[in-house]
Amino acid sequence: MFVKICGLSTQEHVQAAVDAGADAVGFVFADSVRRIDPARAAAITNMVPDTIKKVAVMLHPANEEWQAVLHGFMPDVLQTDAGDFDNLDIPAGIECCPVIRDGNRVSGTYLFGDGNTVSGTYLYEGARSGVGETADWIAAAEVAKRGRMILAGGLGVDNVGEAIRTVRPFGVDVSSGVETAPGQKDSRLIRDFIKAAKAAGNSS
Repeated sequence: MFVKICGLSTQEHVQAAVDAGADAVGFVFADSVRRIDPARAAAITNMVPDTIKKVAVMLHPANEEWQAVLHGFMPDVLQTDAGDFDNLDIPAGIECCPVIRDGNRVSGTYLFGDGNTVSGTYLYEGARSGVGETADWIAAAEVAKRGRMILAGGLGVDNVGEAIRTVRPFGVDVSSGVETAPGQKDSRLIRDFIKAAKAAGNSS
């Protein structure tokens, strides 16, 4: 089970995610209590091994904003809403992780309406990011059959196992579910979430 810990802002919590077996660490470059600047993100990830993906999380960025993140942070992956990619200059070495939201039908490469699969890995969540809003797991389970879905939205230690058994995603993503207050990550919750997600993935 692929596990991404998102909205990180301190080296302590990045290290906790790495030590606990996270497969990806995410950093928010959009309007949020978890927002971080590219230089800071680069500084707190200098010990992250190449086997763990560093993800830039954005929302409707202008190309200039994306270029600042690209050159200041050097992520492995860009995550933003599926419709945003058409307006961005993305080097061949950067993976694209489109965000598909409950009820969305998007055009172009990421079209689901005619039964097409999404290209590569994608993230599925509720209508809003970072607010603990649980996605529709029944709808997500249908979409998960069409590609490598990372399920997000309202996940935490107590429900990630049920979510994995219900949706059967490729991976899971958590942000507010491993916090003691908005934007305040907790190392113990990070460890417990990764342990629960990996256990559920191994048994499903």
